[in-house]
Amino acid sequence: MTLTELDKYFRSFIEIDEYFGDPSQNGIQVQNSNPETKEIKKVAFAVDACLETITRAVQAGADVLFVHHGMFWSRSELITGMHYRKVKALMDNDMALYACHIPLDANAVVGNNYGLAKRINLQNIEPFGEWRGMVVGVSGTLPEPMTADELASKVLAHGERPLHVLPFGKKQIKTVGIISGGGGSDLHQAIECGLDAYVTGEVSHELYHVALENQITMIAAGHYQTETVGVSLVMEKLAEEKGLETVFIDVPTGL
Repeated sequence: MTLTELDKYFRSFIEIDEYFGDPSQNGIQVQNSNPETKEIKKVAFAVDACLETITRAVQAGADVLFVHHGMFWSRSELITGMHYRKVKALMDNDMALYACHIPLDANAVVGNNYGLAKRINLQNIEPFGEWRGMVVGVSGTLPEPMTADELASKVLAHGERPLHVLPFGKKQIKTVGIISGGGGSDLHQAIECGLDAYVTGEVSHELYHVALENQITMIAAGHYQTETVGVSLVMEKLAEEKGLETVFIDVPTGL
């Protein structure tokens, strides 16, 4: 599989061009020396295109690095300083960079929000949460009511605990909205929809009283942790369907 073929494969199930309001330049951000002919044997997956991730992907022998947070956004980027060092590390090792931001958050197959919904066994899932004219999250109902602590225990994998739980809603939660990453301010949309709980990545100081006064439970599980979901699902799908070697580069921020 070449880089061009890999791009077509990702676009076959991720609607990369449908999210026009996304500031990320999604898709191939840095190509390799020959995207039409060079064989891709190993793909690394990570949340952020930081220097540590790039360095570790190089050490792992990856031909492509697939990330949620890429290097190129809506404004022009100068290739200087740290930005230069990252681009140089990619080019020196002929490793391509592929980014997928909001399209990965919202995807119904491998998205962060649908993946989180699957973890908590959310039912009757519907699109939820508008950002810059794009619907990015999901909402639905739990098969059985659960407490805030029970819900919090299911959001993250491997027994990890969310960073913050504001248990200000009903003792028995039935309806939940989910927007991963930096969706804390979208708590207002969860309130407007009358949801019992809202799951996201981050929470700011001023939202404490918003949640308390509106009697809604808010679970801020961590920006990084809620966005490892999508890249991991894409990794699993690629390995299963195309047989390529894959590796996940875990660089947690604790935030």
